[in-house]
Amino acid sequence: MSDTVSADEFADILALVRRFIRDDVIPRENEIMDADRMPDDLRAVAADMGLFGYAIPGQWGGLGLNLRQDVELAMEFGYTTLALRSMFGTNNGIAGQILVNFGTDVQKKQWLERIASGEVVASFALTEPGAGSNPAGLRTRARRDGDSWVIDGQKRFITNAPLADLFLVFARTRDADSDGPGIAVFLVPADTRGVAVGPKDAKMGQEGAWTADVTFDSVHVAGSALVGASEEVGYRAAMTSLARGRVHIAALAVGSAQRALDESVAYAATNTQGDVPIGTHQLVQAMLADQFTGVSAGRALVREAAAAYDSGTDRRIMPSAAKLFCTEMAGRVADLAVQVHGGTGYMRGVPVERIYREVRLLRLYEGTSEIQRLIIGGTLVRRQVS
Repeated sequence: MSDTVSADEFADILALVRRFIRDDVIPRENEIMDADRMPDDLRAVAADMGLFGYAIPGQWGGLGLNLRQDVELAMEFGYTTLALRSMFGTNNGIAGQILVNFGTDVQKKQWLERIASGEVVASFALTEPGAGSNPAGLRTRARRDGDSWVIDGQKRFITNAPLADLFLVFARTRDADSDGPGIAVFLVPADTRGVAVGPKDAKMGQEGAWTADVTFDSVHVAGSALVGASEEVGYRAAMTSLARGRVHIAALAVGSAQRALDESVAYAATNTQGDVPIGTHQLVQAMLADQFTGVSAGRALVREAAAAYDSGTDRRIMPSAAKLFCTEMAGRVADLAVQVHGGTGYMRGVPVERIYREVRLLRLYEGTSEIQRLIIGGTLVRRQVS
């Protein structure tokens, strides 16, 4: 459903994004970290560039990029504070794609143009206190009330919840049975009576990328709020959206790892011990070599996974493999970056210290590394025995 953006057009988009990040965002990383918020002027620039809708089809006001192009942008987004990408990530990714792929024509017309412009921030409300990487454990309930629905439950760690205008809420409409998991997804405006957003979470890292709990207490929504006008859409929509999102997260990890590598090389080439750059020492060179190898392998895997997803040849194993490898790799590269920097790397305000904390979360959300291993291994075995 996405428009085709030519290679030349995309090259211009990519160059513009790269300049924005290098010239406007990187110099303000410490400001963002200390304030724990994205500045309004950077948000306005991102909106003007179309970043709130780069993966939304052109007919709805977006740029219409495919996943191969998406990951190239994501590698740029990962090069700076991850709060930048978080600001518009749910609009393009796990929330926006549900409307793109599963919404009715009326739902798309009502929301997608405003999501693509940044007028509306859409939030993906799936995770719960007892249901994280496995959506089958959902406890949030939706029950019919005439032509309407009533939703009760609690969501946790919801990205952009304090800023959201629209929640895509996953809720169980019946117990799982032979007909399916019984999970539906609903469009719930944030100002709906009974919706309560908790205080923003105090996290280890990713300052400026806000998350919070969201409670739904007898929240009444019209029948038209049911995405796809079907109770059976929810679980499939979640799995489809998460699979695409995993490739995006993998690319984000590659971008962060590339920044950690670049910071390490620059430090090793200029910082001296005994009047010689530390980069002349073979053990430091070995760490740089391991960093470079990991980043290069991750970039190749991300591009292969994105191509497989766009072609439809693999939308299950490759997304999980890319996320597993790249997010684990980014953690190792960030750890080595701190080691190369020595004590300096442990100091707040030094880029590799922030990166070390930020990338740790990438191994947790949109399916932990353990879940990715189960998906990969289980699918391989089922393919063999079927």
